[in-house]
Amino acid sequence: MKVTEHIKKAKGETLFSFEIIPPVKGRSIQELYDNIDPLMEFNPPFIDVTTSREEYVYIDRDGLLDKKLTRMRPGTLGICASITHKYNVDTVPHVLCGGFTKEETEYLLVDCHYLGIDNVMALRGDAMKEEKYFEPTRGGHRFASDLVKQVKGLNKGNYLHEVIETDNCPDFCIGVAGYPEKHMEAPSLKSDIKRLKEKIALGADYVVTQMFFDNQKYFEFVDAAREAGIEVPIIPGIKPIAVKRHLHLLPQVFRVDIPEDLIDAVENCKTNKDVRQVGIEWCIQQSQELKEAGVPVLHYYSMGKSDNIKAIAKEVF
Repeated sequence: MKVTEHIKKAKGETLFSFEIIPPVKGRSIQELYDNIDPLMEFNPPFIDVTTSREEYVYIDRDGLLDKKLTRMRPGTLGICASITHKYNVDTVPHVLCGGFTKEETEYLLVDCHYLGIDNVMALRGDAMKEEKYFEPTRGGHRFASDLVKQVKGLNKGNYLHEVIETDNCPDFCIGVAGYPEKHMEAPSLKSDIKRLKEKIALGADYVVTQMFFDNQKYFEFVDAAREAGIEVPIIPGIKPIAVKRHLHLLPQVFRVDIPEDLIDAVENCKTNKDVRQVGIEWCIQQSQELKEAGVPVLHYYSMGKSDNIKAIAKEVF
């Protein structure tokens, strides 16, 4: 079932969903199941599965370093299939511009269709670690809007090298990212919302936001999007702070502000166990306020761990 259909079926009730990261290669999928199992009591209608782009590793060959490309977290599509089979829940694989050619993207989408996956999250993706700015893969897309256009075209039977007349075309529900504090590369929030509106016009069906720690920024973002004519569901993405270094890491990586009250509470903690509890309590307050405001879904960035997400969900759902 499509994400938008789940939202419509809920008739105004706020749904619970979360996002997982595939385990690094060499690790068992059971580790993933162990973190998903505790969250299933909250009846998530869908689970997002991230995709990681390629990265360089250096292999020592007799004293000489050999630079090779590799993917440290393979298997997004396989994990989606296994989660659907094990839990009977819809999955949303993340589809990236970075690291993939248009042909590779089409192969992935065809496989999604064969597996009965109805939803995809279309993202540009990040720059490689060795790049200062994002550079598109040769033969790939530069912008998420181009990726949305490809997925929407496939829904109509428009493949890259042919048009296929069939009664069994894909009909993907397409999610895209939104940034309450604007994308780090956008010159202004207004211009960022303009880009978001373009993605919606090209066929995106819903928005999931980047994490934020101040609900007012989400509410203002939604108001600005609505004023710009964006009417699709805008799902808030939330992440609880778990360790002290998040105070510096999250603003650096995701360009988000952390409220002073939260900073003070974390800095006064003596252990990361205390920090984790502060993060849970802050996220509970965030979630309750957002739920009272009638958001369609509360989407949690679990980062592969579920104990804090479970503690939050028990108080909110």
